[in-house]
Amino acid sequence: EMEQGNYTIVTEFILLGLSETHEVQMILFFLFLIFYMIILPGNILIVLTILGDSQLESPMYFFLANLAFLDICYCCVTPPKMLADFLLHNKTISYSACMVQLFFLHFLGAAEAFLLMAMAYDRYAAICKSLHYSRLMNRRVCCALVGASWGGGFIHGIIVFTLTIHLPFCGPNILDNFFCDIHQLVKVACADTSMVELLMFLSNGVIIIMCFALLLISYTVLLMKLQTQSSKGKSKVVSNCVSHIIVVFVMCGPAMYIYGLPFQVVPMEKVVAVFHTVIFPLTNPIIYTLRNREIKSSMWRLVRKHILSSRK
Repeated sequence: EMEQGNYTIVTEFILLGLSETHEVQMILFFLFLIFYMIILPGNILIVLTILGDSQLESPMYFFLANLAFLDICYCCVTPPKMLADFLLHNKTISYSACMVQLFFLHFLGAAEAFLLMAMAYDRYAAICKSLHYSRLMNRRVCCALVGASWGGGFIHGIIVFTLTIHLPFCGPNILDNFFCDIHQLVKVACADTSMVELLMFLSNGVIIIMCFALLLISYTVLLMKLQTQSSKGKSKVVSNCVSHIIVVFVMCGPAMYIYGLPFQVVPMEKVVAVFHTVIFPLTNPIIYTLRNREIKSSMWRLVRKHILSSRK
């Protein structure tokens, strides 16, 4: 902390982390490390497989590659700091690093929500506008939808960052979590934060609830539409839609639990935050992959190709 006039300005925050017990921290460190050593390369393999296989050039795979890349980026925001803090006695984060972490957390999280909506539109065009699908979902449209997802996420991140950067912090500087999020920062701000809380709720809670409702309605309509179509290829389309619905619940469920109520005390917030920021993002592309034969066979071809080339 440093003095400025009559106020003490916070220059760093203390993170309480997931546990104060050293033994529990070591167990969690190795569990999360093993998880990352298995799942993170799997997501990278998904991106490389889709980019390297000419048979996977449809919009669905293009969006999946972007989702995997987005989740890889998202999981570089909080987990590295969390893993490092498991090994440190003093878990501190500078003010500037805290603001950067906050920005990228909301930027990438919102971008993923918008990308899921783009993927829902792709499934709508494939099922309800199948005769015009190639025209509706050409490469330019797909790139525009992905760009709009990243752009919308960036705007959301800037809004959250701007609202937070103007909050005064004069102590205490203890955040009861393993990363910097707006809930904890508002609690330690030295000002009336009622207006900021309302704006944050409108920016976070309303957006995630609206995205969840629109996605759920759209996939429900698509599944009902499939019931009226012929059985040829229907099982594959249903499987893809079910994968999308699972990811929607996996992503939006914890987010609504944390941000759905305007800054009220959330029971088990740390546990839900772990799944929301660490576990679920990396498992989203895996859910699609496990239910898709084309990607699995292409991945095995890519792996066998590199294994054979390394033996020569």
